[in-house]
Amino acid sequence: MNAAPTFAWTSGEVHADVVLGVGLLAAAYAVAWTRGPRGGLREPALFLGGLIVLLVALNGPLHDLSDYYLFSAHMVQHLLLTLMVPPLLLAGTPGWMADALIGPLLRRRRSVGAVARAVTRPVTALGLYAVALIGWHLPAPYEAALEHHAWHVVEHLVLLVTAVVAWWPVLSPSALLPRLHYGPQILYLFAFGIPMTVVAAMITGAEQSLYPFYAAAPRLFGLTALDDQRLGGLIMWVPAGLIPLLAFTVVFFRWVAAEVDDAEEQVIKRRLL
Repeated sequence: MNAAPTFAWTSGEVHADVVLGVGLLAAAYAVAWTRGPRGGLREPALFLGGLIVLLVALNGPLHDLSDYYLFSAHMVQHLLLTLMVPPLLLAGTPGWMADALIGPLLRRRRSVGAVARAVTRPVTALGLYAVALIGWHLPAPYEAALEHHAWHVVEHLVLLVTAVVAWWPVLSPSALLPRLHYGPQILYLFAFGIPMTVVAAMITGAEQSLYPFYAAAPRLFGLTALDDQRLGGLIMWVPAGLIPLLAFTVVFFRWVAAEVDDAEEQVIKRRLL
């Protein structure tokens, strides 16, 4: 079992591998941005926001609390990795940039294209996300990730990648692998929060500590291991409903605006005719 660190969780430890990875991703985005049809600053700001959230999740006090002390802090980390980082990165990627990256893969490798199209279909995308989210929060895989750093890295990568795939039907920037139309997007968002709600219910309803690692961890803030676990479950439960609801609201108003625009366009065409 990983021992608690000798430094305080408030020390703000920074992990060079995370910073390097985020830096390379930011540099690649910046280079691509300078070579394409640049628009406003909204998209770069969103993409940068996603990278900042990623840095906050995997460095500093939140990381140390998650890795050594509190299950509830770990759930905050997982929420950031699945409900914040992916939508910000997708919303911050221009369509031309996404197609420039995806297009060659689809043209040169038919098998890759077939897999990409299958994976980004709504049922498959949500299914992969559900399996990853529920599977990694079962006691045995979760304990393995806490005990072995390499598995912990794999856990976070799987959660992040499957969350990107799960958000794709709603936020795809690509015309080659497009998002759903507004109506199906709304139906999809109704189901989006179900996997995390299942995990939250399992954790919150447990009568005993599910994770021995945290049961043996030093106690902070007067929380018992079971209180910490239930708090973590509630932390997952509420955002699992609120964030899809927020996305649902945005999609609904975009749908209404698009319908109004279409109606006005039809009126103009009739007048011209």
